[in-house]
Amino acid sequence: MGTATTNGSAEQASAPVPALKFLIYGRTGWIGGLLGGLCAARGIPFVYGAGRLENRAQLEADIDAAAPTHVFNAAGVTGRPNVDWCETHRAETIRANVVGTLTLADICRGRGVLLINYATGCIFEYDAGHPLGSGVGFKEEDTPNFVGSFYSKTKAMVEELLKNYENVCTLRVRMPISSDLSNPRNFITKITRYDKVVNIPNSMTVLDELLPISIEMAKRNLTGIWNFTNPGVVSHNEILEMYRDYIDPGFSWKNFNLEEQAKVIVAPRSNNELDQTKLKREFPELLSIKESLVKYVFEPNCKASKA
Repeated sequence: MGTATTNGSAEQASAPVPALKFLIYGRTGWIGGLLGGLCAARGIPFVYGAGRLENRAQLEADIDAAAPTHVFNAAGVTGRPNVDWCETHRAETIRANVVGTLTLADICRGRGVLLINYATGCIFEYDAGHPLGSGVGFKEEDTPNFVGSFYSKTKAMVEELLKNYENVCTLRVRMPISSDLSNPRNFITKITRYDKVVNIPNSMTVLDELLPISIEMAKRNLTGIWNFTNPGVVSHNEILEMYRDYIDPGFSWKNFNLEEQAKVIVAPRSNNELDQTKLKREFPELLSIKESLVKYVFEPNCKASKA
């Protein structure tokens, strides 16, 4: 995980907030890196955890040394280049995604610290009660129904177990997107590089808007499960149309269906819509997925490309 850092110290921040102290896991990861940058910009003192999630003694040492008010877990295994890796590395996936997350939650509970856990909403798939195109999304209390990939299985397992920890805030992230279109983990960047894409509406997470909200959730000491996506759904083709219109007028793509996709991947992928009633009630200013894409991703990049 790397060594602990104090790059969120008051001397680098513009507006220190001494009442808060964050401990973040996932320094080398996408979300963990963005989260540290947000804390530094907001003057929130933070350190990155040095311990590995599955090593209880290391985590205890991290927490005791940092004395945080909140712990953020953005670590874990998603697989490289994608979740298909988890199909052939099952023990490693369990060690990080199940054992590691539960160990961290348990230590935090013992010390009375709230844990913000970035999880996944890729544990559902459209079904008879939530048909594609119906606008009926899966709620926080719904039981996961997608078992197509081992990655999703481990995430559903740990989410169920974390329900027993009153100090945990579980955030279901889906198909994360950011304004950094050079990042290979960015969903937009991924699909612009594919030879062919499926065209299915999905709930997605615009990190530029939602990561600051996760910091606010910590300040409010919110717990429980939250669907952490923008309201509404957007399809692959709709995103690529926006990419063409705002970024690259000459861009083109080809579609294929799920049966054709299945021939080039190892494990099936989750497609679903998550209900946003709970998050929208807490944060009424939250933009719909298409509005958020325009405001936080496409308009800034369009201006940059014309500069």
